[in-house]
Amino acid sequence: MTRPLIHIFGGTSDARQICVMMDIAGIDYGLSVATPAGAQQATGLRGEIVIGRMAAEEMADYLQERGAKRVIDASHPYAEQLSQNIVSACRKLGLPLIRYLRPSDIDAVEHPLIHKVATLQQACEVAANLANRILLTTGSKQLADYVAQLKGKTVLARVLPTADVLAMCESCGLSVDQIFALKGPFSADFNRAFYQFCRAEAVITKESGEQGGFKEKVEPCLSLGLPCIVICRPRQQFVGEGITQANGLAEMAQLLANVNQ
Repeated sequence: MTRPLIHIFGGTSDARQICVMMDIAGIDYGLSVATPAGAQQATGLRGEIVIGRMAAEEMADYLQERGAKRVIDASHPYAEQLSQNIVSACRKLGLPLIRYLRPSDIDAVEHPLIHKVATLQQACEVAANLANRILLTTGSKQLADYVAQLKGKTVLARVLPTADVLAMCESCGLSVDQIFALKGPFSADFNRAFYQFCRAEAVITKESGEQGGFKEKVEPCLSLGLPCIVICRPRQQFVGEGITQANGLAEMAQLLANVNQ
């Protein structure tokens, strides 16, 4: 019996773990990542790695050409446009879609130093009222927006150590004293020492869950007395005909166990 070809979208650590599950189960798949850095994270996986962003029409054409029978969206929780494009492509082709949802513990985190917001703009408004040296642990994708919103403040950016990302930081006007090119995951002890080293007065982060080291980012803020501004995840509903949600890796494993049956 020919195994169904599954195509996965996502350069996250969760996506890699899902791919490892499929390697162990002997399930054929391909993996789409946005950047060469994402491809580096996929080193050692058995499936075909595809690099580059695709619009909905391009996705549909690619999936049809490759003969994909099923799609998994394991993209970053904040990659709203990507997820919308995946849904559109799957609906056009009539392909079943599994949307992987990274577990969240944001509702269990309450403290006067934690400020939960919905948007980048709100995060910047809160941070600007609380501090002058503001550390971003939100990645580089919207760095220019943060710099524009935090005009007059010292923006510190912890970003991936790639040439493209460093060039982006420089194009945003950040100096060598403001750029910290490091790759995680980071422990709570490392983050505590790092926050002290860069003399951060407030931290902006995202509700990245266990895989994104959310607790390891927040706990040092509380122990050091630093305000922590958390941009909460978009409240997207992935429902509809042909769409199945997998809440966490355990549920994903159960779904994959039925793929070859």
